[in-house]
Amino acid sequence: MQIWIVLPVHAADDIEITQVHLEGGDEGYKLSANFSFDLNHGLLDAITHGIPLYFTTEVELTRPRWYWFDEKAITALQTIRLSYNVLTRQYRVAIGGNLQQNFSNLEDALSLIRRPSRWIVAEKGRLKVGEYYHVAVRSRLDVTQLPKPFQINALNNSDWRFSSDWKRFTYKAEKTE
Repeated sequence: MQIWIVLPVHAADDIEITQVHLEGGDEGYKLSANFSFDLNHGLLDAITHGIPLYFTTEVELTRPRWYWFDEKAITALQTIRLSYNVLTRQYRVAIGGNLQQNFSNLEDALSLIRRPSRWIVAEKGRLKVGEYYHVAVRSRLDVTQLPKPFQINALNNSDWRFSSDWKRFTYKAEKTE
């Protein structure tokens, strides 16, 4: 069973989750999400001066229980690093340290961040088939991975507070092949 959430897109200074869903597959349960955002002036200035930006997507799956607190079944993170090499004038996107791809312009690099490939949030067998899970997803600029001087600046500058709200939906775990 798949539940698709499609949300209206509107202009904002933050990240908007426009589409998100979870699906079972051969390797496990994969998350697919689309984000809508534009970098503000402060972030554009930082990236063009060679400061890498880190975008982290967080996923939490909890299983409701009537007799106690909900069981936190899965917590998963995926970080995408966006950097710019001033000498080669190339943008580089690295997903989780595994996949790295170069782009000649910022818009192409951002398209990979806005529409990342599906990633496994739970291995096969981690979810109980037939059970319902509450899924929460959000994306944010992860300032904790910035160089220390920029972390201090990020605390006092609203340009660096760049995130989405939590998007929540219910998913019924299906048997993975």
